[in-house]
Amino acid sequence: VQLQASGGGLVQAGGSLRLSCAASARTESSYGMAWFRQAPGKERDLVAAVNWKGVSTYYLDAVKGRFTISRDNAKKTMYLQMNGLKPEDTAVYYCAAGPRSQYVYDYWGQGTQVTVSS
Repeated sequence: VQLQASGGGLVQAGGSLRLSCAASARTESSYGMAWFRQAPGKERDLVAAVNWKGVSTYYLDAVKGRFTISRDNAKKTMYLQMNGLKPEDTAVYYCAAGPRSQYVYDYWGQGTQVTVSS
């Protein structure tokens, strides 16, 4: 399983970005998937997760109401729509698939940098 994250960039506070995570063609669509983020000097946080049907979701309290996770199994792609971005959202965002538990995943993408300026 290979995951390719993209869509990061530099944006002003209040702006929006959409991250994408494309899975390799052989990836099982039945995998749960998630977005994590890690800011410099901080631990990696689970930002959002979605089950394989795209129905059940989880959000970190700090992003509820601003971020939306979704997936398109036909395209083997997961998305994170981020609105109302804040400087504290600045981090490297990683996508993951194949959960062993809420925070432990088998497969990881390479990360994409999101920087929010004030």
